[in-house]
Amino acid sequence: MPTTTLPAEYRSDVEILWDYNQMHHEPRPVDVGVGLGGHDIGVATYVADLYHAGTFPLIVFTGANAPTTVDRFPRGEAVHFRERAIDLGVPAESILVEPKATNTGDNIDFTRSLLAERGHLDSIKSVMLISRPYQQRRSYAICRKRWPEVDVVCGSLPLDLDDYVAAIGDTDRVINMLVGDTQRIWVYPAKGWAIEQDVPGEVLKAYSSLVDAGFTRRLLAE
Repeated sequence: MPTTTLPAEYRSDVEILWDYNQMHHEPRPVDVGVGLGGHDIGVATYVADLYHAGTFPLIVFTGANAPTTVDRFPRGEAVHFRERAIDLGVPAESILVEPKATNTGDNIDFTRSLLAERGHLDSIKSVMLISRPYQQRRSYAICRKRWPEVDVVCGSLPLDLDDYVAAIGDTDRVINMLVGDTQRIWVYPAKGWAIEQDVPGEVLKAYSSLVDAGFTRRLLAE
């Protein structure tokens, strides 16, 4: 049975990666909020919170399924996220659904295409990407590469590390995802998929320690 307690021997390294992968942007008014699909329904919850706070007038939920989400969201991530937002009081007419993206690059590209099809793209000058906490830096870098003309703000449901692990219900899964997202910070620019970003030495050290400890399920071949 999955544990929800972060082991003490990994806490310091996990905290370093947790902090690094968040952009620490303050929410501010933007033209569209983009909820990135994944296993975390908290994305939709925070999108609804921001919509009700007047942060953006239009929402795009984007995401199909991955092997890790198909059982949880059988109709597709974006569809379930939309339903969650509507349950939280967001008007259906304020939400667009992009149901085909299977990676973050597709999330950005397909969202742009959908906004163009609906006649919104020319008016979009700023975007808020709402994602899992440790997906912020990666999604920011990809958006800056693929949609450079917009101003980008990132955000996630404001939970501390322990509360997030408890919400997901699986410590091992969270650590593996966090390690995998960290690796993508330098792998994706090398492939031309994202802008380059500084990776401090303490982040590299923490990443290597967790890889050595066996948290390798989400790693890419470099």
